[in-house]
Amino acid sequence: MEEICHVQLDQSTAKDECSNLSLQLLDLSDIDDFMVWATDENVARFCSWEPYTNKEDGLNFIRNTVLPHPWFRAICLNDRQIGAISVTANSGNDKCRGELGYALASKYWGKGIATRAVKMVAKTIFADWPHLERLQALVDVENFGSQRVLQKAGFQRAGVLRKYFNKKGRSRDLVIFSLLSTDPQI
Repeated sequence: MEEICHVQLDQSTAKDECSNLSLQLLDLSDIDDFMVWATDENVARFCSWEPYTNKEDGLNFIRNTVLPHPWFRAICLNDRQIGAISVTANSGNDKCRGELGYALASKYWGKGIATRAVKMVAKTIFADWPHLERLQALVDVENFGSQRVLQKAGFQRAGVLRKYFNKKGRSRDLVIFSLLSTDPQI
């Protein structure tokens, strides 16, 4: 029999009581935990950024990108940061769409943590942003783990965007996934 999990929600924190997994606001004081996963080449492999090499760059990222971002959270296990997840808003005629992005420390891959974090975001973001009708994610065609995360979280694979993104000096094909506000929550 499947265990029933309760997710506590508010604007700054979501908590999955089954696993001690939570989504929390990131702060400058989180720099040491941030550097653990953000310096990992395996984590950065499919990301648009290179692994961080010093705390000052990490602090600048948190200060200039994370803190002003409208929906950026740390993925925390037992209140310790092990990754990050964000939803970036679109504007104008594209306001109905948001872009999901996430990264997780490689030592936690394959444990269902990223899937659970994505599900937690899906349960909160449509309430936080009522104008949002579609949450989408773009994933490198070779990032099979992330594709599986999104599928397990209820996202639909919409297709492949060929030569869509120049990442680290190379044109890449990306798979686009989406979840609608009207889709059943898994």
